[in-house]
Amino acid sequence: MLKDKKIAVYLCGGIAVYKTADLVRQLIKKGAQVKVAMTQSAVQFITPYTFQILTKQPVYTEIFDKEDKESVSHIHLADWADAALVVPATANIIAKMANGMADDFVSTALLATTAPIFIVPAMNTHMLENPATVRNMETLKKDGRMLMEPDTGFLAEGYEGKGRMPEPEKIIEMLQLHLIRLDSSLALTGRKVLISAGGTKERIDPVRYITNDSSGKMGYQLAEVARDAGAEVTLVSASGLPNPFGVSVVAVESAEDMFVEMNKHYQESDIVIMAAAVSDYKPDHQEKQKMKKTSSNQEMTLKMKQTKDILAYLGKHKQHQYLAGFAAETHDVARYAESKLQKKKADMIIANDVSNPQAGFNKDTNEVTIFTTDKDPISVSVRSKKEVAALILDEIAGKLRKQR
Repeated sequence: MLKDKKIAVYLCGGIAVYKTADLVRQLIKKGAQVKVAMTQSAVQFITPYTFQILTKQPVYTEIFDKEDKESVSHIHLADWADAALVVPATANIIAKMANGMADDFVSTALLATTAPIFIVPAMNTHMLENPATVRNMETLKKDGRMLMEPDTGFLAEGYEGKGRMPEPEKIIEMLQLHLIRLDSSLALTGRKVLISAGGTKERIDPVRYITNDSSGKMGYQLAEVARDAGAEVTLVSASGLPNPFGVSVVAVESAEDMFVEMNKHYQESDIVIMAAAVSDYKPDHQEKQKMKKTSSNQEMTLKMKQTKDILAYLGKHKQHQYLAGFAAETHDVARYAESKLQKKKADMIIANDVSNPQAGFNKDTNEVTIFTTDKDPISVSVRSKKEVAALILDEIAGKLRKQR
């Protein structure tokens, strides 16, 4: 999302400015072009030469640059940027921005900036909560500026409180997410996407359960790709993977839990993808206490019953939704997938052979065949699950464009 984006980073004079060298480095690793401007207070904490080395660009510190004879430096930087990032945003720069003051390079360039401005406040708790600062931040929000919530933790003053600068990774996630939301040209902008992921667990007793080998990686990649395509994504997950930023994650355990949550979000969704490996059976009875063996050679019989078929239920109650499901098979993949497409009333079935060592459960790669109701199957050779997810969502987005 940040590849080839021009990001102007405005550094202010707070102790947290020491973190910004890593922030700038990570922005560059993401493919962004970065230029840095610093207040005189920021220069007291960290040298401009650090950022000149990192960005391979001159660092702006003076409003009157005698060496730049071809342009007005603060206007040039403001016009150059696709986005501006103010970090750490002190009470001083927040007050200046809220009141239109321009008395140094940073405040003057920001006043001239028409690109999106993202502000990362970082200061002492009492300064942050001062009515003047609160009022200034509200003014900036009304002006259309995006303010990130500061973290709570150990402050430079030696006590716990709110006002810490978030870690660079969180700042970059925030920046990416809001740039996505501002881009109306993305393929899934305005769409609500509902995805299931992971292998459900069916409890035998409080310490034992029946499950499968699904890691949830395919569903999570679908969620991230849909997010990056502009969609509002809800992920119903039976996986323990870390939550993707910008995605609403609903944690579940059993097939019944997943049925309830998928049904809860179904009506408001435009695209629904059942990527989870849902247990087909569950114990007929769940013991409330841990089951004990009574003798060394006694056998145990576990009586099972079917779980709800979530995909079939969603297909039966489909209205405007585009419904896709996965078929994890070990043989006769095409036959089972085509049958599932019809029986479940789905619009798409993505089939894969989970006996393939490069595809299926708990792998980083996948090989699938995409079956739809209106065209020949599409074979997708072995590639990363992210690439597979992108192909699936491109196909769905194309179908929806035709419907429009």
